[in-house]
Amino acid sequence: MPSDGVFSDPAPATVVRAGVVGSPVGHSLSPVLHGAAYTALDLEHWTYERIERDADGLTELAGELGPEWVGLSVTMPGKRAALELASEVTDRAVAVGAANTLVRRPGGWAADCTDVDGVTGALRSAAGFSSGHSGLLLGAGGTAAAALAAFAELGIGEVTLAVREPARAAEALQTAERVGLRTRTERLDSLDLARASSSVDVVVSTLPAGAVDVHARELAGAACLLDVIYHPWPTPLATAVQQAGGRLATGLDMLLHQAFGQVEQFTGCAAPREAMRDAMSAATGAVVPLPL
Repeated sequence: MPSDGVFSDPAPATVVRAGVVGSPVGHSLSPVLHGAAYTALDLEHWTYERIERDADGLTELAGELGPEWVGLSVTMPGKRAALELASEVTDRAVAVGAANTLVRRPGGWAADCTDVDGVTGALRSAAGFSSGHSGLLLGAGGTAAAALAAFAELGIGEVTLAVREPARAAEALQTAERVGLRTRTERLDSLDLARASSSVDVVVSTLPAGAVDVHARELAGAACLLDVIYHPWPTPLATAVQQAGGRLATGLDMLLHQAFGQVEQFTGCAAPREAMRDAMSAATGAVVPLPL
């Protein structure tokens, strides 16, 4: 059991509960990761489940859960609602404008955004990224905001934001401003992607499956790529970069690394990283190596 964490069992043999909330949530791999962690940590009375709720439903749920609930992983569409309902928030959750982690506190819920850890961990561990000053980011949605905060943590100062519709980039640009990034926004279809991708230190694509396929060859010169898609895998973009000798990180790497921080905040114990990695690898057919 955790000895010095944020939560202690309310009584011996009492079930301690956590879960992932979103809509749809049936496909979530979070139960695999958290379940493996609790088993490895000998937290035999801990459970983790999927809960189907939209953003409004999350707010209602958070006010109804009993004291046996220690934490919630939050996926779409509730990440902004998670930030708004919390009584404590981390600086990076504020910067991103969303939270994927809610942790029970005596006075309510504390919100964090471990999606930032997901990006930094994936780039460092899977793609071997160590340092750089410039990046290319494809997309401007919620995952892009987390990527921008991660860029700042990695020491990247200049970012080109390539989007399908520049008018929809306002929230991503607000995140960039909060974390001190110098950005320029370009329309995806008019940007010289070959030049842009080969002249930066890292490329992150947050675009949905299929949206960037037509540009895969143009982006093949990326030295280091995180493609947040993990199904179907490999994507045409990942294949093009890998064949050209670039280094790759995947959405599965990102999902794995964001879960480490959640486990630690829920349990107060160091995340059993190898056990979690091995469980994800088994659940996904070992489609990618998932280095730690």
